[in-house]
Amino acid sequence: MSGPLVPRMREFGETIFAEMSARAVATGSINLGQGFPDTDGPPAMLETAVEAIRSGGNQYPPGPGLPELREAVAEQRLERYGLEFDPAAEVYVTVGATEGVAASVMALAGPGDEVIVFEPYYDSYAATVALAGASRRPVMLRPVEGRFTFDPDELRAAVGPRTRLILVNSPHNPAGTVFTRDELQVIADVCREHDLVAVTDEVYEYLTYDGAEHIPLATLDGMRERTVTVSSVGKSFSVTGWKTGWVTAPARYVQAVQTVKQFLTYATGGPWQRAAAYGLRNELPWVEELRKSLEAKRDRLVAGLEAAGFATYRPQGTYFVQADIRPLGFADGIELAKALPDRAGVVAIPTQVFYDHPEAGAHFVRFAFCKKDEVIDEAVERLHRLAG
Repeated sequence: MSGPLVPRMREFGETIFAEMSARAVATGSINLGQGFPDTDGPPAMLETAVEAIRSGGNQYPPGPGLPELREAVAEQRLERYGLEFDPAAEVYVTVGATEGVAASVMALAGPGDEVIVFEPYYDSYAATVALAGASRRPVMLRPVEGRFTFDPDELRAAVGPRTRLILVNSPHNPAGTVFTRDELQVIADVCREHDLVAVTDEVYEYLTYDGAEHIPLATLDGMRERTVTVSSVGKSFSVTGWKTGWVTAPARYVQAVQTVKQFLTYATGGPWQRAAAYGLRNELPWVEELRKSLEAKRDRLVAGLEAAGFATYRPQGTYFVQADIRPLGFADGIELAKALPDRAGVVAIPTQVFYDHPEAGAHFVRFAFCKKDEVIDEAVERLHRLAG
């Protein structure tokens, strides 16, 4: 792409999610590509949003967010993780976690700076670093004993004199890894040794499986004061369209994020904020039931994919399964993903689009399991056509 687009953004076109979702609609395929549920969140939480609309909460809320949501987020961080944040100065509401990450990176890194990212990475990270005018330094996540992890020496080697940030995503999309305490300790040691700031994307914090524990990086020694944590209501409560997230960090970092965010969207929808506050305070038992159901759906999809001939990596968290396409005789994930709607009536996402080194992920595609059981079963049945 060229024309009027600024050079730093020319490597980015239409997102793979928009492209593949459009293909799903055009072909009538089952969409296991984009990560959105096909059921709604807690009814009482939805009704809270409706009542907020009906009662007149439809004008601009305060730019930093409604006090009730900021207070609910602070309560959640304290009760769940033992992290204390001042809701008036250390919690800031954003238009989803994507904006929270973008505003954080653009506030804290600029031209000449480097941002370390773990690849494969959620696709907005690369674009966000480019928007900041910074450069990304990828550290590879590779399959080791059934899960994706990084080499500590490669992380240390990625740090240079211009490194400013480490962007951490756990539970990790698209790899499904939940970083262990030991892995997080390596990241924390690198941050402290080189005086780096960590921006952490924790939107799947409640959605972990097989006993995997989500540990916020900010809970490790010396990391609260150098970590900007981003999360949201969308994944945990099955309301991805609400686009309501938040940043928690020391006040000086929140002020930096606010300086950028206020000129992007200024404020986030008030009714969704009110409902999100209600959800954090009242609907966590519903979230736990969602987690259990997603764990069962993961197992359902993994079993179906393996029966259809794929090799799979059982995720410890998130909505997604990584499937190795080589046992079926394929080698290029993009080629297969573009053919799948016509060949099998299913849409998936080619994992290689999440890499700086796409050859490392060329043999993977990503399937979402945040769907009704009958949808998963029908998709798996269709995928058996590939083996034929």
